[in-house]
Amino acid sequence: MAQSQFKGFAGIAIRGEMRGDPDDPLVILVHGGGQTRDIWNETASALARAGRQVIAIDLRGHGESEWPADGRYDFGAYVEDLRAVLAQLPSRPVIVGASLGGWVAAAAIGEDGAHLASGLILADAPPDLDLTNIRKAAGTLRAASETAKGAWDPRMLERFQLEEALNRFKAAAPNIQMPVLFVRGALSDVTDAASASRIVEQIPGAEYAEIGDAGHVLAADRSDLFSATLLDFLERRVPRFVPEYRSGSDARTLREALGCFATGVTVVTAFERPSGEPVGLTANSFTSVSLDPPLLLVCIAKTSNSLKALEEAEHFAVNVLHIGQQPASRIFSRPGEERFQQTPWKRGRHDAPLLSNALANFECRRHQIHDGGDHVILVGEVLRANFDPRRDPLLYFRGKYRRLHFS
Repeated sequence: MAQSQFKGFAGIAIRGEMRGDPDDPLVILVHGGGQTRDIWNETASALARAGRQVIAIDLRGHGESEWPADGRYDFGAYVEDLRAVLAQLPSRPVIVGASLGGWVAAAAIGEDGAHLASGLILADAPPDLDLTNIRKAAGTLRAASETAKGAWDPRMLERFQLEEALNRFKAAAPNIQMPVLFVRGALSDVTDAASASRIVEQIPGAEYAEIGDAGHVLAADRSDLFSATLLDFLERRVPRFVPEYRSGSDARTLREALGCFATGVTVVTAFERPSGEPVGLTANSFTSVSLDPPLLLVCIAKTSNSLKALEEAEHFAVNVLHIGQQPASRIFSRPGEERFQQTPWKRGRHDAPLLSNALANFECRRHQIHDGGDHVILVGEVLRANFDPRRDPLLYFRGKYRRLHFS
């Protein structure tokens, strides 16, 4: 077991413990309000024994994590803390969030954070709380603060915004696009079965499980059954094994392996002969070849309707897209004759269509054409290039559009 420390929102120190082999798939455990990472001890040990690396963190104002001098315990601060921690990890983990930790994790992922995690397990994270349960929870926390002095900052009770947390949790849920499991304690007096089922229905492809003889604090009430439920879900939905492609086996596996190399996204354009009509298509197989002479290449599928025009054109352009041009990428990736009617463009100086306001435009003269299996390799000599240093690139990674994430 090793100590871990991360820099949270506004520089707050977030501390935790790590167990297991660093080469194993990562799981991060996020406790509920008024708890510490110690609540996960048995679960963390079970996951590590089963071949998962585990990091259990203390939320701000809890356990060994820093208690902010300004007493900032709004929900947004917790969400940004978790985002900051996830950005400092070497791989995308599965997040297990209990109660408050579940709300925080769902908001961090569902609010444009799909690139930060590979799965989510919500442990009795209630989507609704009635007044009785709110008073009960507050009373329990106040009593706990008296018996566990120093374990967490009681200022959190006055400064945490429960309504905001619930609203953001429910708003983020439908946007979560990854394996999700909601686990409820059958004896929970905080999360009822009906509300749990409703939130599960809002999350695409989410699974639901109940643990008998367990209340709201699943990891403490029945850690054995809770750990077994987690491991069953993980092995089915986020397995430990590494997919392998061998010559002659499933080509999809090879495609997914190649998709692990993140690329930019381009639109390759030219004027068709003899009509003079602009043609173009989306391509992410693009690379620099040489600076002297200045050469680049793009790979065009032999099934593309634009291939003939690109092979015959003396000049073509490669337009590198920025994050705001995802719609253009989609338009040029689909068959249709309205591509240029839906996208601003202009004629370049070297007789090729240029997409307006792109991250970069490369105007090229056809240099060489090579056979590349099911693609044609088009090599161009760069005659003119321009770029906008104020913009960030649109990225493509493992079959999805991405954007740069700065830690």
